[in-house]
Amino acid sequence: MSKKKPSGKYLSTLRNIGIIAHIDAGKTTLTERILYYSGRIHRIGEVHEGTATMDYMPEEQERGITITSAVTTCPWRDCLVNIIDTPGHVDFTIEVERSLRVLDGAVGVFCGVSGVQPQSETVWRQSEHYRVPKIAFVNKLDRPGADFSAVLESITTRLRAKPLALTVPDGEGPELRGIFDLIDEKRLVFDQADQGVEFAVFDWTEEERAHLAPWREKVLEAAAEEDDALMERYLSGEVLAPAEIRAALRKATLGMRLVPVLAGSALKNVGVQPVMDAICHYLPGPAEVPPAEGLDPVTKRRKSFPVSPDAPLSALAFKVSLDSGRKLVLMRLYSGMLQAGDTVYNSTQGVRERVARLFKLHAGRKEQVEQALAGEIVAAAGMKDARTGDTLCQENDPVVLERIGDYRPVISVAIEPRNSEESGKLDEVLEKYLMEDPTLAVKRDEETGQVVLSGMGELHLEVILERMSREFGLAPRSGKPQVVYQETVGGRAEAFEEFHRELGEVMHYGGVRLSVEPLTRDSGRDVVLEVDGQTCPAAWLEAVVEGVSDGLQSGVIKGYPVQDVRVRVLDLARREGESSPAGYRMAAAMALKKALAGAQPLLLEPIMWVEIGVPDDFVGEVVGLLGAKGAKIENLFDRAGQKVIQALAPLSPLFGFSTDLRSATQGRAGFVMKFSRFDVLD
Repeated sequence: MSKKKPSGKYLSTLRNIGIIAHIDAGKTTLTERILYYSGRIHRIGEVHEGTATMDYMPEEQERGITITSAVTTCPWRDCLVNIIDTPGHVDFTIEVERSLRVLDGAVGVFCGVSGVQPQSETVWRQSEHYRVPKIAFVNKLDRPGADFSAVLESITTRLRAKPLALTVPDGEGPELRGIFDLIDEKRLVFDQADQGVEFAVFDWTEEERAHLAPWREKVLEAAAEEDDALMERYLSGEVLAPAEIRAALRKATLGMRLVPVLAGSALKNVGVQPVMDAICHYLPGPAEVPPAEGLDPVTKRRKSFPVSPDAPLSALAFKVSLDSGRKLVLMRLYSGMLQAGDTVYNSTQGVRERVARLFKLHAGRKEQVEQALAGEIVAAAGMKDARTGDTLCQENDPVVLERIGDYRPVISVAIEPRNSEESGKLDEVLEKYLMEDPTLAVKRDEETGQVVLSGMGELHLEVILERMSREFGLAPRSGKPQVVYQETVGGRAEAFEEFHRELGEVMHYGGVRLSVEPLTRDSGRDVVLEVDGQTCPAAWLEAVVEGVSDGLQSGVIKGYPVQDVRVRVLDLARREGESSPAGYRMAAAMALKKALAGAQPLLLEPIMWVEIGVPDDFVGEVVGLLGAKGAKIENLFDRAGQKVIQALAPLSPLFGFSTDLRSATQGRAGFVMKFSRFDVLD
């Protein structure tokens, strides 16, 4: 079948966006309204009822939270919008990371009462790393204590962003009546009888105009700053047309110089359509963001293709999911086109893959399509080897795109099959979950035969075990969650070790002198060869590096992986006729152990960032409770009538902390935590 060559006009009307926020800010509720108002669904589902379209997994419906990123497509105005609804819970940060990697724009959702919360800060910074232009929606302005201006202030101070209100609420808390549009100078009142589908539009009264003048002036100033001609007309008192204002603000948004902010309440169906308009007005199409850059695997030079269906293919597999046990690869096409039945080149793994079928996704449902074009997000079936982060391209014009960042598990649980029949199936099922979720790790304990499953938090592992039971009928016995540690060194040490032994009737010798020294946190590992490569055979040097690398997998305190360390290989001793790669590999591992033992070995534990919102009356109890858990308090300040306590704490004492906190505060404290780093807490 020959490929249809489309024009690139669709690129200007395509939007690939994500909904990002802290847990419970209202991301999924907002997405439900967007789907309903665009005609994509015909009934609004609610998170609290377990009927939200995008929370289609039973584990999501039961808990009322988003666990896995869900993809859908809907039309609005003249645009086609691909939406990824991302999780807000810290255990599922990888879902946000890999979504942001393939998005062109994002909608940040903030609670009108709490403002910027810890996980909203995390995902915002992730989006900044990928240079993703954003708009913001201040949600829940119908709640008691809502304060639109305070949320804007927290966006400015905590995110170091420049928010610009384009709509403001007409009343706050239970008094929320509608919103004011600052560009068109209209008041919008949403009809609750039809769930906000219809809304009445009123001109501003003179009183409203006077009240809104400072807000409107900021919008005009921001637009004028982007265009000299507009600035001249603005300063001379001319009226600027809404289309001119939007064009100037779009330019500023795409340049990440400001963040348009919309106001409303998704649950009360207030202010959602202006958010949908803003997605089309201010967020970029695929051709308006820089082309995805990668490396040519042959020349190792930087390489990119134009964002066009006529260019060579380049696509990133950003997620692997299992659909009824079958593998689906979600991918973003950055250039070129793809047709069902095509064979593509997986340049990350150096293998060919066949794309049997292509689908557009709508949460848990699939719609088969014949082809996909540059800029689109699709799912492919039939690809056996593709994993998260792999690049798919043409074999005769290859590229390897930047991989998605790695995450290190912080908690583990021992599991064991209930019988021998379950044993083989368990390994097979775990392999599937590892393929789907790069933040999971599995290790088999050789002494006990137990399988140790590691992940990003208690909830993360709990969900995996529940899915195992529901999807595959497996119910392995599991122990209590245990903290995952790492090891490092606090000083420098040098060691020399020799290996001299007969193996298989052949004498093997190796002598290695090396040193170890600490690196700064999160620097990883560095192996430096300081021996003369001209006089030492390459096979010996490779063996030494392998021995060191293997040795770093297991430290000298409790056998945890060693991080943040530099190993310098200083000298190799040799014996004529006996020196061998096997000898040097063993000697390197022995010398490493000896050097690690003499370099002040340290145990690194996961350090968590904890934030607690609590009424004034219970501050003393919370501070005391944190002290008992070994936490170090970093900040204490007021927010929305509560005291906010921020602290760093080791993970292990925090098991069951939420229960202790509820008891100490009569259930009136809010608690969130996120992984900060592996370290020794001073």
